[in-house]
Amino acid sequence: MPASSMFCFQCQEASKGTGCTLTGVCGKDPETANLMDLLIYVCKGIAVLQQPLRAQRGAHAAVDHFILDALFCTITNANFDVTSIAARVTHGLELKRELIAEAAAAGIAIPTIAEVRWAGAPDTYASVGKLVGVLQAVNADIRSLKELVIYGLKGMAAYAEHAFNLGFADDGIHAFIQHALAETTRQDLTADQLVALVLETGQWGVTTMALLDQANTTRYGNPEITTVNLGTRTNPAILISGHDLKDMEELLEQTAGTGVDVYTHSEMLPAHYYPAFKKHSHLAGNYGNAWWKQREEFESFNGPVVFTTNCIVPPVENAGYKDRIYTTGAAGFPGFQHIPARADGKTKDFSQVIAHAKRCPAPTQLETGSIVGGFAHAQVLALADQVVAAVKSQAIRKFVVMAGCDGRMKSRDYYSDFAQSLPEDTVILTAGCAKYRYNKLQLGDIGGIPRVLDAGQCNDSYSLALIALKLKEVFQLDDINELPIVYNIAWYEQKAVIVLLALLHLGVKNIHLGPTLPAFLSPNVAKVLVENFGISPISTPEDDIAAWIG
Repeated sequence: MPASSMFCFQCQEASKGTGCTLTGVCGKDPETANLMDLLIYVCKGIAVLQQPLRAQRGAHAAVDHFILDALFCTITNANFDVTSIAARVTHGLELKRELIAEAAAAGIAIPTIAEVRWAGAPDTYASVGKLVGVLQAVNADIRSLKELVIYGLKGMAAYAEHAFNLGFADDGIHAFIQHALAETTRQDLTADQLVALVLETGQWGVTTMALLDQANTTRYGNPEITTVNLGTRTNPAILISGHDLKDMEELLEQTAGTGVDVYTHSEMLPAHYYPAFKKHSHLAGNYGNAWWKQREEFESFNGPVVFTTNCIVPPVENAGYKDRIYTTGAAGFPGFQHIPARADGKTKDFSQVIAHAKRCPAPTQLETGSIVGGFAHAQVLALADQVVAAVKSQAIRKFVVMAGCDGRMKSRDYYSDFAQSLPEDTVILTAGCAKYRYNKLQLGDIGGIPRVLDAGQCNDSYSLALIALKLKEVFQLDDINELPIVYNIAWYEQKAVIVLLALLHLGVKNIHLGPTLPAFLSPNVAKVLVENFGISPISTPEDDIAAWIG
């Protein structure tokens, strides 16, 4: 294998803290990595063509959805299936040819840049993919800023796709994503102009998360305080992972009355908090922990597992559960069975999964007991008087936002140790799978307010921002950074990137990011984030608690 078969540094696990060059730490092979780079390259060409066409005739639904899906499927741990990625490249080239013809007919000059001109055959995909990735930008700072934009767009696309599946869309989001992709092809943009584009990406990240919040709460109601069972029943069952609540809804409806239970896994845990899902008595509980423990947990579950999105951990060769895994949407893995997309307004068909579940024994119990969640913005604001009183009486000294991602590196024990070491007059606000580092610890409560308030999935970090803005208003503060809130954010992949950029847009400063700073930040770009926004790395739980809380 060549010295550098690929290059990828989009996630926290980037090899040696610099980038994966032989194979991805995530399990992504070089061919898949290079085809993903090629798919983004094709998206850039489409976006460049779409700019003048959009100005003339407005949006193009097929383009909008293609770009969302393409960005989403290149998120870390979402899709490892080289065949499906190559098929997307082919479809993108077809769309690009249509746009070129449309532009020519409209008298629009066709840009001569390579992203627009390239129209290679499938047998060239692998070789071209190696040439058009991250390292084509020679200047480290320009490369860093462009990739920061692109990774933010990937996270934004994931959230926009979830909202779209529920019938909610905002043309402004599509227009910005395509504009930003087109801007990354320009060779004349300065670092200052790219910093402005990064911050604009954060602005649209807020808009996108607000749209998804509206979609989820309109469809399923506002999350409410809920006790979730951690044990198992005696029925055969399906385990659903990922983030897509539309898939969750359809699976629950199709399993009703079949004798098959449904358990949530990892980021799907917050589905229990929505009133609409509580009517399903066969929604049995949550099974397991964060995504990275799935190899052992899927073995013991015994039944089929449905990945609605990322985060897939490639199974070992002799894994006994490989024939029980199903993917859908942007997710994919060679050998896993894939559930096709919805067609003509119909629902997805989960009948194959349900039939499979009926042939399997019930899950093997991993643990007993329960956990409490459902502290999204509407629920916390309903408790605002109680929370404000606790702050004013100094029963609560600090809130610590510990949102974000979990991961498998030993360094992430920091977050469990940090949570356990926090003074008893502090409350943790969390969203995302980072919560699995501390949501099962017995941390108690403060006057009936649990010391861990789980707002939901990573996209529900928007709830934490709304809570902070409401507290700023209640305490009549001029600056959100005057609140008694510390931000200790764990990150892993690109949805965490858009959450970070959204917080920066909202004016939040002094965010502590770990377990390591992103490899895609050049020293100069990191310096800008430190000097302008106060972003800093973590150190040890003891030192950080002493410095941030006292």
